[in-house]
This record gives sequence, C-alpha cells and structure tokens, in this order.
Amino acid sequence: MKSYYFAISFLLGIQLIGNQAMSAEVSTSGNESEPVVVTATRTAKTAEETLSSVTVITQEDIEQQQVTSIQELLRSVAGLSVTNSGGEGKLSSIFIRGTESDHLLVIVDGVKIGSATAGLSALQLIPVELIERIEIVRGPRSSLYGSEAIGGVIQIFTKKGKGEIRPAVNLSAGSFNTRKALVGLSGGDEKTRFSISASSYDTRGFNACEGEPLVGGCYATEPDDDSYRYTSGSLSIGHQLTKKTQLDFNWLRSDASIQYDGFYNQSETIQQVSGIKLAHEVSSSWNLALLVGQSKDESDDYSNGVFLAQVNTSRDTATLQSDLLLNNNSELTLGIDYQDDHIDSTTVYDETSRDNKGIFAQYILALGNQNLQVSARQDDNEQFGNKSTGSVAWGMDVGNHKRLVASYGTAFKAPTFNDLYYPGAGNPDLKPEESSSIEVGISGREAWGKWSVNFYRTDIDELIIYDVVASMPENIEKAAINGVEFIVQSHMLTWDTQLNLSLLDPENRSSNSNKGNVLPRRARETAQFVLSRKFGKYNLGGTIIAEGERYDNATNTVKLNSYYTADIYGGYQLNSDWRCGASIKNILDEDYQTVAYYNHPGRHYLVSVSYQP
Repeated sequence: MKSYYFAISFLLGIQLIGNQAMSAEVSTSGNESEPVVVTATRTAKTAEETLSSVTVITQEDIEQQQVTSIQELLRSVAGLSVTNSGGEGKLSSIFIRGTESDHLLVIVDGVKIGSATAGLSALQLIPVELIERIEIVRGPRSSLYGSEAIGGVIQIFTKKGKGEIRPAVNLSAGSFNTRKALVGLSGGDEKTRFSISASSYDTRGFNACEGEPLVGGCYATEPDDDSYRYTSGSLSIGHQLTKKTQLDFNWLRSDASIQYDGFYNQSETIQQVSGIKLAHEVSSSWNLALLVGQSKDESDDYSNGVFLAQVNTSRDTATLQSDLLLNNNSELTLGIDYQDDHIDSTTVYDETSRDNKGIFAQYILALGNQNLQVSARQDDNEQFGNKSTGSVAWGMDVGNHKRLVASYGTAFKAPTFNDLYYPGAGNPDLKPEESSSIEVGISGREAWGKWSVNFYRTDIDELIIYDVVASMPENIEKAAINGVEFIVQSHMLTWDTQLNLSLLDPENRSSNSNKGNVLPRRARETAQFVLSRKFGKYNLGGTIIAEGERYDNATNTVKLNSYYTADIYGGYQLNSDWRCGASIKNILDEDYQTVAYYNHPGRHYLVSVSYQP
C-alpha cells in the first residue's frame, strides 16, 4: 500500500506546483469548443450542457497515446477501473463507479452491443485504430436506454469521411513480436461521404495465467505464450437524400483468434455491428430519426485444438426518436426502442431468445442561469414484465465560472442467459437488479484550467454475484456504493495536464456472512495523471495510473496488492504527410494483477509510422 500512497502524493504534488505556476502566466478565455456529446441525453449537447459526468476521448488522443486497445485508453478515465485476464484480447472488465462490469452499456455508432449469454461487451475485440471518438457518461442512464446502464454508458463512434479523397496507412511493431497494420480511404462532398478501413494485429503475447490446478485462476499450469491476432474492417457511408433527409450506414467487423490458459484454451471469435439510420428534418424545430441495427457476438471454443463448443448471440435493435424544440429555452424528446436477443449454441439453454420494448421521454429546460433535465422510461421485458425508470438533473451557474449540479436516477439490469440457464451453473430464480443513484457536484473554470468535484451514492437491490459455495449466481439484498471524484485539468508552461482521483466505498450489505465486505475486484482508491505537450513537429506525453488494493472474491479472502504504472510516448511529424511515433508502457516494469493469477505485461514498447496526406 505504501507504493500507492507514494504515487498519490507524487501526483498531488505535481498538480499543486503546476497550479501555482500557471496562475501568473496562463490565461484561458473559456471559449474553446467542446466536443458534441450525444450519449448523455440522446441529443446533440456539449459536455457541459448535459449536466452529467462526461469524458470524451478524441482521435487525436488515441493517436498521441499510441494505445493498442480500448481498455488501455479507458484506464486513464476518471471513475473507471479496468481489470484484465492475461493481456491483449483476453477478457477485460470495466467497473464504472464501483458498479458491476455488466452494468455498463456499450453503443457503437448508435447500436447497442453485448453478449446475451455473458452480459458483457467485448471491448477488447474492437480495433482502436478504427475509432474516431469515444464518449463515457458516468451515472445511471436506464431512463433513456433501458437495461444495463446502471453504472453508465460508453458510446464509440467509428471513423467518418469528409473532404478530398485521402488514403491512410499505419504500420506498427513492438514487444512480444507485435505487428499491426491499417489501410484506409475516406472522403466526401456536400452530399455523400465515405470511409473504408481494414486492419490486422498479431502479437505472440505472454503467459496469461499462473493458475493452480484445483485451486484458482485458470485451474491449469500452462507456462506458454498466449497469442492474439485479428483482422478487421469498417465501412461508413452517408448520403444526403434531400435537403432535409440524411441516410447513414455503418458496419464494423473483427475476426479474432485468442489463446489463453485452462481447459478451454483457444477461441475463434467474430464481433460485428451494423446499423442504418434515416434522419429527417420535418421542420426547423422538429427532427425525426429511425435507426435499425444488429450486433453479433460469436465464438468457437477449443481445447488443445479440439473443437468443444460454439456460442453465437445476436442482438437486433430498432429506435424511432422525435426531437422537438418547443421554444428557445426547452425541448422535448420522445422515442420507442425495440430489442431482441437470440442465442444459437451447442450448449443447451432452457430459453434462447428474449425481447424488450421500451418507450422514453425527456424534457430539457434552460431558464436563466439554471438548467433542468427530466427523463422517464417504461420497459416491457418478455421475461420479467414492466420496469419503470426515471431521472432528474438540475444545474445552476453561481458566478465566477462556477456551476452546481445535482441529479437522481433509477436503473435496472435483467439477468443474462448465463446467469439464468447455463447448464449446472445457472439460477432461473434470479430477479432483475434495481438501483437508485444520487449525485451532487461543483465545477469551475479558472485562469489556469478547469476542475470538478462530484459526490455520488448508488444503492443496488438484488445485486447478482457468484456464490462459490452454491456454485451459481445469487441475488444479494443490497449493495451500497459511496464515492467522490476529483478532476483537475490545466495548462502549465505549454504542458497540458489532467489529474483524476477517485475514492470509493463499495459495500456488500447483504444479511449473509459477506455483510460489510468490499465488493470484489473494486479498487477503493484510483488515480490517473496525464501529461502531454505539443511543440512544433513534436509531441511528448506520459500517463501514471495508481490503484489501491482490492479483493478478488466476495468473501474478501483473496487480496490483490496496490500498484502503479507509468507510460511515456512521443511523436514527430516528418512532413505534411508522414508521422512516426514510439511509446514505452509500464516503464517501471511493475509486476501486478487485477484478477487473481492473471498476469499483466511488464515493460514493453511500440513504434509506428503513418501516412495521412
């Protein structure tokens, strides 16, 4: 634990020194443009207008940090903790503000994705090089999106085309015999735009698991390198049918081969998401949009090259949304959602499909220095019946570029097919999880940058956790999560800095022997420090991640130590078309685990060269 507190003290010291230096030298107008955020309200709002805790990761961030996966990007986001089971391509779980990893809703180009059996979205299998922007909203969003959004929403936007037709090429190589390549072509005019890309990735990997037979982890001793490779492609086409009607099509697919340790030690997977959207401007104050999409999560599983099982899941979705501007100060959104999950598997499930119909409404009001957002939703789940959720958020500018916000929201999560019906390990008596969350915060802009402090509490009833004794998932009566987030962004001597600090108390409040225990795999303290600078043709940067100790199980008998890691990266613009870069990750060669028995890579590097005219 000493290493963690040292890291926190170090980060706070850097930030305080920076703030003192900047106040005399740097002046910020406060008029810089904000990225458009559609996740928090399902309508186009800036991050500040949403009254939500929002983080936006841009394509420039992705290119500068030279990451190879989405989860690597998300490690530096406030309120998020990422666990990984053995490196690239292996199972990664994301905990937002202490909620469960399947309490996160993931949307790609407007289409909800996720496995109907496991309940997770395989972000580790979505190529990061095909992404234009990622929006992360912390806090419940079931009143707009339905099931799964207890902890928050991550929306991923793939690359779109515009301007003159331009090719793109990126080649990378690094540790573990890693090789990556991307080729693309994009362009467009006032009526039609397109973007098409293809990429491949191959890494030898390292030994994923140090499991012990009959004890834990992967329950096997296989001291070999566990490789990961994929080929992927994306296509985006947009066409202006008429002056007021726009048609868009998006498609993304990744075919991956993953090796890991255990009885099942290889998977051949397909992740695919596609959607078509028709948007029409009925009048200057009324817009209609219809989005139809499908996501697929398919896996063939092997043991030492012998085929054992196939699990294919698909999710068909459709949304009709109406956005009406009532006057200059208020707007109303009404919508209908449909979702149908289906399983095709060699494993026999008692049920193989489930649909959900939802209607939602949202009212947004801006009045003087105050803002109000109210939303409500009714879901009709084929298996669990009707579920009602709602939220209300209020914000007020209090002068001197300060703002107060407060919100309350409810959410729910339906059990997955694995939770309910997996042979020998399912529990058909499980109930849906239900939550209520409250958040209050204050934010401000100063001459040196921006800051915010947010306090929150989430109560979850019927939380689903795995009961080791019963060898099946069970509902626990209640869990309570209290937390606070501090975020400071600043500009010091031409360096951009951001410090995030999250303190969390995720408590099991069931009536059994685990009462009072910390919910598993949640670090109670996390901190992230990001530093970057652009000067001339160069850019430099670094990231420090520090996380406190956590428990790997509900009984709190398996403890994982605290850790901190440091990454550095840099780039050079050779000319107007060519750019090169390099990064060193885990430069201190920290040995740590976020899931018991599963390894993270030691010090490793990546070099790249790209062509973009």
